[in-house]
Amino acid sequence: MPLVQPQSLSLGLILRWVFTLVAMGGFLGLAAFGAAALSGIGHRWVDILAQFTAPMLVVAVLGAVLCLALRLWPAAVAGALASLILLIAVWPQWTPPKGRPQAGAPVLRVYSANVWALNTDVEAMQRSIAAANADIVILVEFGDGPAARIDDILAGYPHRALLGRVDRPSGPARSVIAARRPILRQLPDPPDGLSTVGAVVDTTLGPINVFGVHLTRPWPFQYQWGQINQVTALAARRQAAPDNPVIAAGDFNSVSTARIGRQMKTELGLLPASGWPGTWPTDLPAVLGITIDQVWRSPDLALLDRRLGEPTGSDHRPVITEFTRAAE
Repeated sequence: MPLVQPQSLSLGLILRWVFTLVAMGGFLGLAAFGAAALSGIGHRWVDILAQFTAPMLVVAVLGAVLCLALRLWPAAVAGALASLILLIAVWPQWTPPKGRPQAGAPVLRVYSANVWALNTDVEAMQRSIAAANADIVILVEFGDGPAARIDDILAGYPHRALLGRVDRPSGPARSVIAARRPILRQLPDPPDGLSTVGAVVDTTLGPINVFGVHLTRPWPFQYQWGQINQVTALAARRQAAPDNPVIAAGDFNSVSTARIGRQMKTELGLLPASGWPGTWPTDLPAVLGITIDQVWRSPDLALLDRRLGEPTGSDHRPVITEFTRAAE
């Protein structure tokens, strides 16, 4: 017995160190996602990592707690450090500035969603939009099935601007801006490679330029310059539009702190709404998702609230935002 015991203890010690080293290597990999976001590097390899800081933070925290419970002290420390790096990286995405609201100014509520081109759950869309009770509804990837029942889905929103014809079956996915108050004009849709519907909407805050945006997917799913070129095109559209406050919402296929988010700030001068909890994919809990469904505003608007809407049958969660006039 005395001869077997030291051998058994030695094997257990070896296994603990193996688990510790494997865990520390995993935490190092998780920290790389945070480092990519904090670096500000716009290279496609770095940018794709920066998209996933939020779910990696959850994984790092759970991993650190597990290592702590197993008394794998070096790995627990590594997990805590990785969690801290990821938290610092994701914090600006979760807590962007809201602006200071003007006292007594009206409140404008906006509902925006990627309803997915192949989604035919019209009833879910109706419920989600009705529950939001928004002043403006912005839908991208509005497919053939819903287009055939657009008056049912957008009941109460008689004023509409559309990108793509409703009466053309099997055409490209449409984008829609619908409002309770009149749409003063639909903005031009030049052939610039951008799938975006724009309109000047009459609101309780005055005329607002509203854009329903759907950017292409990032590299490696699409060519690497696609999103960059499209944001540049969006900046040109904003520049050509009337000088009104701006709300741009939809599926940007990027979080607000990655390369495209930085471009939105520098080229368009817009500010993002909070990115927590996540909007995609709906197969995962929202705390594990990433917010690629963004809402951007010009600084003359203050953000009051941002929350998720009820499911629409899509793999994206809808976003409900509330705005008012900024004090400055």
